[in-house]
Amino acid sequence: MVFELAQLLQTTVDGEFRRLSAMTEEAAAAKADGKWSRKQELGHLIDSASNNHLRFVRAALEPEYQGPGYDQNGCVELHGYENLPWSDLVEFWRRYNLLLVKLVSRIPDEKLGTACRIADGPEVTLGFVIEDYVRHMKHHLEHILRA
Repeated sequence: MVFELAQLLQTTVDGEFRRLSAMTEEAAAAKADGKWSRKQELGHLIDSASNNHLRFVRAALEPEYQGPGYDQNGCVELHGYENLPWSDLVEFWRRYNLLLVKLVSRIPDEKLGTACRIADGPEVTLGFVIEDYVRHMKHHLEHILRA
């Protein structure tokens, strides 16, 4: 199961990196529908990687995980992703997720059942948290690439 989760993440990163890299700086900076720009939305995915990184590690090392959610809009604003070069954001997103691929591949299968509670959400397993992370990433990547 761990292999499949790591492979799903690897495939997602590999498949979308080229498409993200092909986008121009101007297209990445444009805001759509008064929401985040593509830069800000990819920055949100970097924030998600950072938050989930700690969740994955702690749930793999501890008997259970309980931790906070995070202020998505506040994080995007504070990081100032809209002021960073698109190529830097894409490369950082790629490298961070490749680190997560290695991490996920090293989690023992039996730890995928570790109970996790994020903020006031329902109790889920570490396996679910990893799958949900990839699902969330794919959702945002689809929006970034089609917007």
